[in-house]
Amino acid sequence: MSATRVFVARLAGCTVFDPAGDRLGKVRDVLVVYRKSDPPRVVGLIVEIPGRRRVFVSIGRVTSISSGQIITTGLINVRRFEQRGGEVRVIAELLGRTVVFSDGTGQATIEDVAIEEFGPGEWAVAQLFVRRPKTSSSPFAKGATVFAHWNDVREKTAVGQAQSAEQLIATYSDLKPADLANTLLDLPQARMLEVAEELPDDRLADVLEEMPESEQVEILSQLDDDRAADVLDQMQPDDAADLIAQLSEERGEHLLELMQPEEADDVRMLLAYAPDTAGGLMTTEPIIVSADATVAEGLALIRRHELAPALGAAICVTLPPYEPPTGRFLGMVHFQRMLRYPPHERLGTILDQGLEPVTADTSAAVVSRILASYNLVSVPVVDDNHRLVGVVTIDDVLDYLLPDDWRSNDSDDDAPERVPNRTPTRAQPGAPRLVNRGRRTSNGTS
Repeated sequence: MSATRVFVARLAGCTVFDPAGDRLGKVRDVLVVYRKSDPPRVVGLIVEIPGRRRVFVSIGRVTSISSGQIITTGLINVRRFEQRGGEVRVIAELLGRTVVFSDGTGQATIEDVAIEEFGPGEWAVAQLFVRRPKTSSSPFAKGATVFAHWNDVREKTAVGQAQSAEQLIATYSDLKPADLANTLLDLPQARMLEVAEELPDDRLADVLEEMPESEQVEILSQLDDDRAADVLDQMQPDDAADLIAQLSEERGEHLLELMQPEEADDVRMLLAYAPDTAGGLMTTEPIIVSADATVAEGLALIRRHELAPALGAAICVTLPPYEPPTGRFLGMVHFQRMLRYPPHERLGTILDQGLEPVTADTSAAVVSRILASYNLVSVPVVDDNHRLVGVVTIDDVLDYLLPDDWRSNDSDDDAPERVPNRTPTRAQPGAPRLVNRGRRTSNGTS
């Protein structure tokens, strides 16, 4: 393996292969340990393998590192990664820290870290890419960027001072909400809350929808009421209802009062249904049109990129009004059926007559059987007056059927012990705390 220098932020998301070229997973972070005088030593990579499980890959098992791919010996252990005392995650914990130049020329913020191979299987931090404070008052101005050797700077972290989360958010900007949620759950608790507070409302809403309920409540409790209400407005009504149901009655009602009236009304309606019924599982935001709408209009509606795939699979046709609870429900038209007709065809003439809606009090078990029996991705829900009140989608049902701890991936009991290729076991920082959907330790591992 030839001498190589790579920047850690560029490694995030890189594919990890075995010697045969088979894909093992993706890099999520680089793990280093500090040394007394020398730059931090790289001990391994944190790799996400299929199933969204994070595992540790010793740097000694890596045969090649580049900014595009990682090659390993193929011998990795799939036991869930657990961070040990003295170890630091470069992306999650080091980027964004403030450093002070030893020559007295000021301070800067770490934006990237270069690691370099100094011997077979021996990697260490080579340089820091840092940004000095801006010197102009212009909102568009940025500070100058420079390279610095590790020994030329020292970290500046005052007691109680939070590290900047902006760099971490930028590094993970391309992650899907489920992957970003998993990344945050792997962070130390204080860091997770800090990053969550920095996320935009819509991004945080997407992430919360992918988290266990206990973590949702924990994060929401750190937000002021106005911000919490704004985030709830951005969530799917069924997810917002599930979250509010976990709060105290007093705070839940206060947040509902602060939410947008239309969003709050949808959530209140969902809270009225038992969680194991179609009403408790459904979402109140399907695509709803009149019978006179055309195929072209229907296809235009399902092309919206912000629409969840399951909701875009079919269009509901009703009499006015077209907001739940609607006028009388007439039927659904699946997008594949629309593709078989000319653009000017009226949707009212091509309804799927074989699909019967369920009522809001239909049990979740019955809804599950209907979706499975007829190979559906959604089923309409009506009230006693046959008015459409929502749809239950396949992801709603899967969330109900899967074990409570599925989001935390805490199913590693039969996984082999990790190969002891690191320093002897050290005491784990923090004590374990209970989590509603599984168990996480206070340092973010599961």
